[in-house]
Amino acid sequence: MYRSFEFHLPTKIYFGYNKINELNNIPFKVKRAFIVTDNGVLKSGLIENVTKILEDNHISYVIYDDVEPDPSVETVDKAAHGFQQEECDALIAIGGGSPIDTAKGVRVIAGNGGSIRDYTGVNLIKQSSNIPLIAIPTTSGTGSEVTMFAVFSDWEENRKVTVTSPFIAPDISIVDPKMTMTAPTKITAASGFDAFAHGAESFVSRISQPASDALALSAMRTVSKYLRRAVFNGNDVEARIKMAEASLLAGMAFNQSFLGLTHAVGSALSGYAYVSHGVAIGLLLPEVIRRNSISLVDKHVEMASVFRVTDPSLPGWKITDQLIEDVTKLRNDIGLPQKLQQVGVKEEHLKGIAHDSVKSGMWKFNPWLATEEEILDLLKELF
Repeated sequence: MYRSFEFHLPTKIYFGYNKINELNNIPFKVKRAFIVTDNGVLKSGLIENVTKILEDNHISYVIYDDVEPDPSVETVDKAAHGFQQEECDALIAIGGGSPIDTAKGVRVIAGNGGSIRDYTGVNLIKQSSNIPLIAIPTTSGTGSEVTMFAVFSDWEENRKVTVTSPFIAPDISIVDPKMTMTAPTKITAASGFDAFAHGAESFVSRISQPASDALALSAMRTVSKYLRRAVFNGNDVEARIKMAEASLLAGMAFNQSFLGLTHAVGSALSGYAYVSHGVAIGLLLPEVIRRNSISLVDKHVEMASVFRVTDPSLPGWKITDQLIEDVTKLRNDIGLPQKLQQVGVKEEHLKGIAHDSVKSGMWKFNPWLATEEEILDLLKELF
């Protein structure tokens, strides 16, 4: 079936080993950079790959490392105050999704004023900022280095909030797999599985398109082949390179086609128990695929090919069963939890999680438009 579509990527990407050196060639006149990172990245010494280049180019900098996992809106507002107080003129985010999203939020506030709370929603940012943002990921999975989304924790309302605007996508993304080599095993596993989920949900989205489909399939195929290797041996250079590539491609895919029920429920779940995003996604994805595949058989049959050569003589339901088996095995092999109880979710939380899930903007892009009651049944099955 013919469908018209648009594809836009505002971020210039440099990908490859030692591409960090492209910092020497940034096309902006920068006098003082505000580096957004977290304490783990700072302690790892990775940041020195960046600060040395800045020093060689006579660019002063301030390091802001007070970013927690799943950063709060207060963290973003505080970082923005620091940016303005230090009179910086550029942002460099070094880390996983949390520092990159925080830097996106800082750019919004610095260019438009107020609190990041004022911009949660879709296209509420009225103008782009003239403050350049360079993203340098140190994990492989979030895709934040190329997306127009930033996700924050609003602990006043116990929920995740999202800022969506093309104005927040990084200007430049330097994806240097060398910067991911020291990522801890648990983060490698959770973020890597998240990359697979980004591909899977983008691929079956109600607004999927040929360009994002190609990116999503490539990302999923790469994760299926290399994630176990990256988890089992963090020094496997090829696996790290390929997982960085998968994260990037999956991010490009869902930047166009958005996500679905797995991420809607995963975001809601995080308001009731402290669980990392990738772990929440790992819990949910196999069962969401099981239900989605009933209403969208052909695309899930195609998705199954990222794991194995499928037999075209088999009925579609048999091939989708193999897909669910393969996704579940990948999740289990890399050591992610399998039940909600394992991550601190309580039975009394389930109704609230289901209720919050259908309020998510991502819910409406899922091929199976689950009711609140159907989501509750899914959660009970996973409990």
